[in-house]
Amino acid sequence: MHLLYQSDSYIVVQFDVPVPEGARDERQLSRGGFEIVDKFARKEIFIEGALAQQFQEGVEALSEGDPSEEEYDDFIERFANLSQTPVLMH
Repeated sequence: MHLLYQSDSYIVVQFDVPVPEGARDERQLSRGGFEIVDKFARKEIFIEGALAQQFQEGVEALSEGDPSEEEYDDFIERFANLSQTPVLMH
């Protein structure tokens, strides 16, 4: 688990699940995913598979420039809007 991003609006955490040696095929998507927490809406979403890969590629493309916090938040918002799970303390 790695904290990747934190702003006044969002937290993004990456979860990695190691793939056993020799079990990975080049066409396979990586395992694991990203948890996105919308602090204002108090909702979270866990994305994995193709959606997580799309998120990662988008963040990498955005990072090639010199993005502002607002630009990161705007990008993350597109994925955070999919969330329906309320954040609960446990």
